[in-house]
Amino acid sequence: GHRAAAGVLEEQPCYLCHGAATARRLGIGPVRAFDLLELFAFVRPARFCLPTPRGLASALGLPVPETATGEAEALLAAARRLLSDLAEGAHLLDRSAVDTAWAMAAAGWPWGTAVLSALGSAGEESAAVHRAFAVWERLPVWQESAPAGQPGNRPVDAAETRARLASLLGEGSEARPQQADYASAVTAAFQPREREGEPHFVVAEAGTGVGKTLGYIAAASLWAERNEAPVWISTYTRNLQHQIDTELDRLFPDELEKRQKVVIRKGRENYLCLLNLEEAVRAVGMRPQDTVALGLMARWAAATRDGDMTGGDFPAWLADLVGYGRTRGLTDRRGECIYAACPHYQKCFIERGVRRARRAEIVVANHALVMVQAALGGIDDGYLPTRHVFDEGHHLFDAADSAFSGLLSGAEASDLRRWLLGAEGRSRSRARGLRRRVEELVEGDEAGIEALHKALRAAAALPGEGWMSRVVDGQPHGAAEDFLAAVRGQVLARAASPDGPYGLECEVHPVVEGVPEAARALGLALDRLIEPLTALRRRLERRLDDEADELDTATRVRIEGACRMLYRRADVQLRGWRAMVDALGSETPEQYVDWFAVDRMEGREVDVGMHRHWIDPTQPFVAAVASQAHGVVVTSATLRDGTGEPERDWAAAEARTGAVHLAAPAIRAAVPSPFDYPARTRVFVVTDVRKDRLDLVASAYRELFRASGGGALGLFTAIARLRAVHERIAGPLDQAGLMLLAQHVDRLDISTLIEIFRAEPDSCLLGTDAVRDGVDVPGRALRLIVFDRVPWPRPDILHKARRKAFGARTWDDMITRLRLRQAYGRLLRRADDAGVFVLLDPMMPSRLATAFPEGVEVRRVGLSEAVAETRAFLSPACGGMSP
Repeated sequence: GHRAAAGVLEEQPCYLCHGAATARRLGIGPVRAFDLLELFAFVRPARFCLPTPRGLASALGLPVPETATGEAEALLAAARRLLSDLAEGAHLLDRSAVDTAWAMAAAGWPWGTAVLSALGSAGEESAAVHRAFAVWERLPVWQESAPAGQPGNRPVDAAETRARLASLLGEGSEARPQQADYASAVTAAFQPREREGEPHFVVAEAGTGVGKTLGYIAAASLWAERNEAPVWISTYTRNLQHQIDTELDRLFPDELEKRQKVVIRKGRENYLCLLNLEEAVRAVGMRPQDTVALGLMARWAAATRDGDMTGGDFPAWLADLVGYGRTRGLTDRRGECIYAACPHYQKCFIERGVRRARRAEIVVANHALVMVQAALGGIDDGYLPTRHVFDEGHHLFDAADSAFSGLLSGAEASDLRRWLLGAEGRSRSRARGLRRRVEELVEGDEAGIEALHKALRAAAALPGEGWMSRVVDGQPHGAAEDFLAAVRGQVLARAASPDGPYGLECEVHPVVEGVPEAARALGLALDRLIEPLTALRRRLERRLDDEADELDTATRVRIEGACRMLYRRADVQLRGWRAMVDALGSETPEQYVDWFAVDRMEGREVDVGMHRHWIDPTQPFVAAVASQAHGVVVTSATLRDGTGEPERDWAAAEARTGAVHLAAPAIRAAVPSPFDYPARTRVFVVTDVRKDRLDLVASAYRELFRASGGGALGLFTAIARLRAVHERIAGPLDQAGLMLLAQHVDRLDISTLIEIFRAEPDSCLLGTDAVRDGVDVPGRALRLIVFDRVPWPRPDILHKARRKAFGARTWDDMITRLRLRQAYGRLLRRADDAGVFVLLDPMMPSRLATAFPEGVEVRRVGLSEAVAETRAFLSPACGGMSP
């Protein structure tokens, strides 16, 4: 029982797998334990392992346990295997492994003595922590190389692409004519462009099971080889980004060759900053409790492929295990990079990736990176790819919506102040202000120095630490906080339910008394900041020109980096804010929608500000990305609306991908799924469960999950509903032997939750949109999907504006159908999969039934019938379909 287990843990150290999660489950505080995950992270850094006993056993090549007792015994076997492996390979390790183990043991790491014994170093003296953890001293240095030159324009034809696809699949592979047809169709994007601003834009829908990833890789790889330039493959979710990386093993089976020709790119905030790591290590003397965490980070940093901490080879569970601040908090999340001024610049993971990407053949990126960088004038240093593949193309609209939006909020403005002034009054903080970044670059330039000082003085108008409390208490300080207080007042006065637990919003016009005056004052304050930052950038650009024959490479790179940062902050962010503030004195430009909002978290106000979004964000996407390219593939299994009217469905696909804004018409392609959906799936709409009665909703989830015997995904339209259902069904499912995982309840990241769900066939997972989009689980591990209600779009101010622009019910129905199609599409990932889709909403309109494939019957039944049919359809014991 939980109480007895908690008592044991509090009395003595035990063997555990993920001690932090175990303690939370038992309702106790942190425990001292022999956590097998910590030992795994030390012995096998940068290696994959699911944070469960079965996951450990699988990663170590041990028999995978099938019972609870077997799982307990597996922990002992895992400890023996890891320590044995460490002892056998001790002679292959450099001295840093021993030094790191000594430092961690001295800090009280439970595994310290056993690890040192395995390393044969139990009697040696401890090394200094800094020397032990100084991984930056042992990393290789990247080298600059000459520019790669312009991409070629040699075309790729359909026959060549089919031949490349066949070689990727290998001899004896199953014939998949749909996949070959798809590969042929996307080659249209790899033809030479005929006119400026008119890319070959292919909108390609490929049903589940077609194998679109290898299809477009076949065409892209041929073009990249032939034209000596990379093709950028972009995704929306990290899961797919790394699935594509895995598929590329077929193209480059040799690991060394793959490292040269394939690069995964993400935003800078996803990678370990070596300077942050060094500064954290130097602070260990004052924070000895960080020693174990930083020791494990040093082990990982020495072994990682590319320093990626969000979906790469970094074990996501480590952040929960030893603390976010000592792991993922070491990334550059606030744009504080000092580029060439950093002592680790030529060992930097980010800079290494940037340079590798220029000479790669395939770059696997994400929609956000591509769009944001393109909006700023190019990828990193002005480079613009000529060929793009946007997988998960149904998310292009949402990705563009985020990338090209504006947000003038307290949190954003406070972050800008920190970027300018650093951590004011906190000597131990790692925050680095603008002075540290550029002061040396303008040394001797009086005008440049004066501009720097003026910018730092003007930054005082931005919100300082504790701004939220002052705004709530009615005691704002400075022009920005005055404006935020006025905005908050209007939101509270106009919002429909000001006492609700979630965010509040209201339209900006008509403004209440006090807002125009505060907006004018903030506009002047922003001008006082924009002017010196712009002047500083121009002084640096002038230096690049005046001293072109004198500047060394490192200084030039540093100046160019500073210019990019200043442009992004002054010309993009601050001028964007200035335009938003100006609109409060007139009318919002017709292409935008503005609103005020107060964000809340668990009933507490956490941010306040003004939002600006494009009504149609595919317009800036086409201007910044698509029209600059020569060829673009936008692909997904769910691009079209699904109304059953072909021309209307294609029009919807072209509207949501931006194709309607191109000078030349898009090239359409559709390849149907080879799966037999009517035979392999069932769809039920439950008619006797009230969606507003969460006790009844929870009962339905519980009984349906039991009927399927696990392998169940519960999808929710609101986090509060997810948590309420989880609270009610966690105990009963535990008693039934079904593991229950939940987004927004478990502290593991989404990717790890999905990987556990995939590996544990009888587990259940609760989640929202992010889980729905990330799940790609074939086989019996996913055999049931339950949606809590029809996933209508949230009726907020932004949605209201888009309903008006795109057609009220048409827009609502299109979004809802796409969400249903995307969720249902997760059920079958292989031809022999089987699954049940259940919607707990009697108000489901019949017109939405076209979201499901042709021939699939949507049956309206009571809960008891849905449970019985689910059990019969999925249970092998009942002759069910599930494998």
